[in-house]
Amino acid sequence: MFEKRFLDNVTDRKKRWNRDAQAVSTGKTRPRFITVSGEEIKDLYTPNDIAGLNYDEKIGFPGEYPYTRGVHHTMYRSRLWTMRQFSGMGTPKQTNERYHYLLNNGQTGLSVAFDLPTLMGYDSDHARSLGEVGKCGVAVDSLADMEIIFDGINLGNVSTSMTINAPASILLAMYMAVAEKQGVPFEKLRGTLQNDILKEYIAQKEWIYPPEPSIRLITDLMEFCTNHVPQWNTISISGYHIREAGSTAAQELAFTLADGFAYIEAAIRAGQDVDKFAPRLSFFFNAHQDFFEEIAKYRAARRIFARRMKEKFKAKQERSWLLRFHTQTAGCSLTAQQPENNIMRTAFEALSAVLGGTQSLHTNSMDETLALPSEKAVLIALRTQQIIAHETGVANTIDPLAGSYLVEAMTEKMEADAEAYLQEIEDRGGVLKCIEDGFFQREIANAAYRYQKEIEKKERIIVGINDYVMRDEKLEIPILKIDEQVEKDQCAFVKKVREDRDNDKVRRTLDDLVACAKGNGNTLKAILDCVRVYATEGEICDALRPVFGEYVEPPII
Repeated sequence: MFEKRFLDNVTDRKKRWNRDAQAVSTGKTRPRFITVSGEEIKDLYTPNDIAGLNYDEKIGFPGEYPYTRGVHHTMYRSRLWTMRQFSGMGTPKQTNERYHYLLNNGQTGLSVAFDLPTLMGYDSDHARSLGEVGKCGVAVDSLADMEIIFDGINLGNVSTSMTINAPASILLAMYMAVAEKQGVPFEKLRGTLQNDILKEYIAQKEWIYPPEPSIRLITDLMEFCTNHVPQWNTISISGYHIREAGSTAAQELAFTLADGFAYIEAAIRAGQDVDKFAPRLSFFFNAHQDFFEEIAKYRAARRIFARRMKEKFKAKQERSWLLRFHTQTAGCSLTAQQPENNIMRTAFEALSAVLGGTQSLHTNSMDETLALPSEKAVLIALRTQQIIAHETGVANTIDPLAGSYLVEAMTEKMEADAEAYLQEIEDRGGVLKCIEDGFFQREIANAAYRYQKEIEKKERIIVGINDYVMRDEKLEIPILKIDEQVEKDQCAFVKKVREDRDNDKVRRTLDDLVACAKGNGNTLKAILDCVRVYATEGEICDALRPVFGEYVEPPII
């Protein structure tokens, strides 16, 4: 990028600068300068740190390969990112009320949070659901619940993201069935399904079936949506939970991309055309506290993905090379102590996501370490995005940090570290083998241990936790509490649904689903028939358990 004579001159001037800096230094500096991930940061970055970069190959222009500077030519000058808030609590009716509140206050996309029983494939009246119904999200047992959640919301006019994995096919089928009842064609549905089971085995630990049948459910869903729901993002390959479990930024990037490549390989093996399904893949990243490290992560992600899609998977269409992603600010960075400080943490994390070129953004609420967010806290989080979009000026130009010596050097280092991990994963036999032998889990655990020790030794300061502590702090923010009556009402409702439906039709569709699972049919099509007659999520999951088996995590040392 620079002529040798110029670089030599910079090197000489840097040496003089170092001498001058040492001469005026008091000798008092903080002991360590490292990123959240533990990467050493130099005192000063110069053209020498990016001298080896080829502009066209590594940086380029927005909307052009390798997409380092963004996947769209005009980025936010033509359209702002989608502003989502992860919402769902208690009963479907309560969640519906929250959605109308958010939409009326300027939110541009919905994001559904489900409770733990729904995530694990249990109905609300199952013994294992006791005490968890509606607590960390909305309870959804049948199509009747999904109808209530989206009552008064035209599914043809809104983009919806659903954070669901093991039973993802069932919840998408319910959403599609609601659209049918509204008269909205599948072709008009827009949104994203998380549907990323591999990261569950790695980090979040919410699974039902073993990896291979779980991947079959995913590839069946991809095939169905490619043919019938063309605007739907069939899978959101998620690094968010990997980072929340304690990974470094490079681990989050590498492990997420490795999962994505595993899904692509599985779909190709199933006979699907990469250029037909790849444009509907999306990614989901965590925005942590280290501002520039996060920006470098997003830029490196686009570059690695584009290169693999073009060179390894031989995708012909440019749309297949684009890594589009949603970002959520880091829940693990929030503190229960001095919770108002979380507003600032979230704002900086959201800003890094925007400067990194995100397509969609969720900002956490200040009270999420304590409970589901209150309406006031959610509104502040949404206003954070709107202030970034309309008042800071950062959306006025495309990739404003391109060419920064620091950012470009960090992007290059992030790419190299991620590529090294990708090669190691391949050498170890691939993603499933690495899950089986605990490679991912050990790497994340080691990173999390290092980070925690830095906090305990005060090598890393967390305001309100290990410094600037308020000893007699009194919590003065309102806390949203889910009433115990929610569980009783939801259990009564699912019981009534079972009583009022045509149970002969339910049995027939469940039998057809089992036959499909044992054969080669498309499981999403069969599941859609089940939900249309109000088969519950638990009944559908139970029907598949004898066919697919249940996953038990092996002991990892």
